[in-house]
Amino acid sequence: MNIVLLEPEIPQNTGNIGRTCCATGTRLHLIEPLGFRLSEKELKRAGMDYWNRLDVTVYENYKDFLAKNPGARIYMATTKARKVYTEVSYEPDCYLMFGKESAGIPEELLAAHPDTSVRIPMNPDIRSLNLSNSVAVVLYEALRQNGFSGMQREGRLRDYEWNEPSAGAETRGGF
Repeated sequence: MNIVLLEPEIPQNTGNIGRTCCATGTRLHLIEPLGFRLSEKELKRAGMDYWNRLDVTVYENYKDFLAKNPGARIYMATTKARKVYTEVSYEPDCYLMFGKESAGIPEELLAAHPDTSVRIPMNPDIRSLNLSNSVAVVLYEALRQNGFSGMQREGRLRDYEWNEPSAGAETRGGF
């Protein structure tokens, strides 16, 4: 799975997205110009100590991205799309593209990809969701459709064991 950020502007959003990519085994593609330097502490702070484990590639522009990823199946997330993000089938190696925070993906790109442009439903009086939240929503749907391949699907309690509760059973700790 691949996340593509077209000209991201806010380092904290990109840092959060980088952390999500690390948690999901997803590659991150950044298309310049960026609104920050990759060395900025806000970027690293938001990505925490995961940033050095991130599989990230930076491209000079959209044309450079296309040249280095020939045949990429790109889904473009936008508030302008006709399809909801849950109405498409995501391939395991697809690219989920998101535009810059202030303007999104340019309409000329969207118009050329009507079948792979997707939106997250929201109230009509809200302009958009936060970029890092949008990435997480769409990415986890794509991962769900692909069986969360390679991801840990079950957690463990640190101090207790998971037991099936019996009807009317008391819980520990007074909860």
